[in-house]
Amino acid sequence: MACSLLLDYPADALAEQLGAVRAELASLPAPVAERLEAFCTRAGALGLRALREHYVGTFDQRRRCALYLSYYGQGDTRGRGRAILAFREIMRAAGFEQAREELADYLPVVLEFAALDEQGMGEELLETHREGLEVIRAALVDSGSPYAELLEALVAILPEPDEATIAAYRRLVAQGPPTELVGLGTGRPGDPAAPHDPLPDPLDGRPMPGPGAPANRPGSPKEG
Repeated sequence: MACSLLLDYPADALAEQLGAVRAELASLPAPVAERLEAFCTRAGALGLRALREHYVGTFDQRRRCALYLSYYGQGDTRGRGRAILAFREIMRAAGFEQAREELADYLPVVLEFAALDEQGMGEELLETHREGLEVIRAALVDSGSPYAELLEALVAILPEPDEATIAAYRRLVAQGPPTELVGLGTGRPGDPAAPHDPLPDPLDGRPMPGPGAPANRPGSPKEG
């Protein structure tokens, strides 16, 4: 729940949220508590405005840090809509109804579900999409983001990835998420329908387009 709260867009009540998380650290395993404390310290030092700017530049502007888990398995394909629907149906089957306007595969929503669900279905969702979590974690660590502390805390409570997950992660790094061609393109380099365009690399640092792209947040760049 702490990771769900802190991985969301920084709220006006950031100081109160950091205090609430710190108040629970003594009840958590040491490796997790240390990571959460490190994030709280760095976030508090940055302040709300700077943290919001960093958040937008990190999660809204970089593919490799996208917080929508189905993106890593489905990419910008029509199958992504079905994957998001599957998230929603799993949550509903467990009696969890979203009260916020976010896609069901949004990581803070999935984490909240995992924290509240006593059947373990939320944790299964996280484990099923572990390769995506690893892409996000590695990208945040590589960029030196304070949010890397939260992903490190999260993976510390999940089982170690198996060989299939590691292989899937390596494929994502090498090839990027799936893509599909819709309609007729000109064949020019850069044309989204050109048959020889390379697959998008989740570590290439380009903005994440397509279904489920985050809406403009307060303080984020507007479309002009």
